[in-house]
Amino acid sequence: MVIGIGIITFRIHDCRSLKGKRKVVKSVITQLRNHFNVSVAEVGSNDIYQRAEIGFALTGNDQKVINSKIDKLFNLAENLGLAEIIDTEMEIISY
Repeated sequence: MVIGIGIITFRIHDCRSLKGKRKVVKSVITQLRNHFNVSVAEVGSNDIYQRAEIGFALTGNDQKVINSKIDKLFNLAENLGLAEIIDTEMEIISY
């Protein structure tokens, strides 16, 4: 079994409230869930309205496939254009 986990840190420009941040975060989470069938949630920077940390996890049985999906997930998050990615982290755990 292979587990892929990661965190994407976004900077949300022109956001002046938590309500505006919530709209962007929900949109990103929905897009990632729909395209990759992964578990996604906001995991940090909850009270900072111009920054969002979104974590994800996925499982499979092939490390190359998991690594490829994570790379595609990062690319999709960037191509959405809803916020600027300022940092990404990923880890692949094999059992």
